[in-house]
Amino acid sequence: MTQQLNFATALLAWYDTHQRVLPWRTASPDPYKVWLSETMLQQTTVATVKGYFEKFTTRWKTVKDLADAPLDDVLHAWQGLGYYARARNLHKTAKMVAEQYGGVFPDTEEELRKLAGIGAYTAAAIASIAFNQRAVVVDSNVERIIARVFAVEKPVSQAKKQIWALTDSITPQQRAGDFAQSMMDLGSLICTARAPKCLMCPVNSLCAAFGQHAVEQYPVKPVKQPRPTRYGAVLWVENEKQEVWIRKRPPTGLLGGLMEIPSTDWLATPVESNAALGLLPSSVMTEILNKPVTHTFTHFHLVLTIVKATVAGVPPLESGEWLAVEALPQKAWSTLMKKVLGVGGCRRASAH
Repeated sequence: MTQQLNFATALLAWYDTHQRVLPWRTASPDPYKVWLSETMLQQTTVATVKGYFEKFTTRWKTVKDLADAPLDDVLHAWQGLGYYARARNLHKTAKMVAEQYGGVFPDTEEELRKLAGIGAYTAAAIASIAFNQRAVVVDSNVERIIARVFAVEKPVSQAKKQIWALTDSITPQQRAGDFAQSMMDLGSLICTARAPKCLMCPVNSLCAAFGQHAVEQYPVKPVKQPRPTRYGAVLWVENEKQEVWIRKRPPTGLLGGLMEIPSTDWLATPVESNAALGLLPSSVMTEILNKPVTHTFTHFHLVLTIVKATVAGVPPLESGEWLAVEALPQKAWSTLMKKVLGVGGCRRASAH
């Protein structure tokens, strides 16, 4: 209990002076803006999120406004943030709050976790920051801090329950939202992944790793597994009107709901160009571009060969539509497909 009080007191005193000024932090936190910012900040930097947050809250001022927006508009506005499941869940949750909760966010972790895309961390963050409830908020910043303060001897991935319990032990009853945000700021400004500023840390006297002169050894690093490489081909089909055949990916799964240039499956071995050519009659003239598109996802690298073709009429492919080159930027594309647009010859689209 003494360590809890000392840690929280020292950290909150530092936070009162050094807290970051962020557009979603206000004297009276808005649950909608807290939820929106926390969703955007998942695996994305604060610097990147600021502009998107301001664009979203200007366009959709309330959760009901967002609920009423077409999903395609939300996906289009999300372009560049990546991890598009977040955008789909964002829209789904907005509808749930508008329709099931009368446009008012629930104020308990239990109810918040019933909403789409809201897990333990986001529910705790909203409950503490928006509603000032005591909640144990653990993100990657907090995991790093706790691993150092308590010299946790296991990699974070193997010590989730231990880190949650240790965070619980230092979380105060009062100023729950401020404490959660002070931990985030400490991790972002002081207790950084590389070159932490330990001499400036307000809780260094309570940090086991600092006392052992071993801060750089924590968090303990797991054995790094190499990312596998997958291969595929995309079929860039144009007609005599300089329209391109595009289609929408399934609503769930990787890049779900976004537009794409038709692609083969992504396999563990290089795709023979015939696999892509087999989608069209042999009489269709095709060109295999020498410059493949490469992209790295969280769990694998991807190499795509681009096959170009010109056809008359509708290509014998799965569902899709013709779209003029000039109109391509109006659709919601993943970063991967923006690369394809550039290499495939659509410089005007990829420039937007």
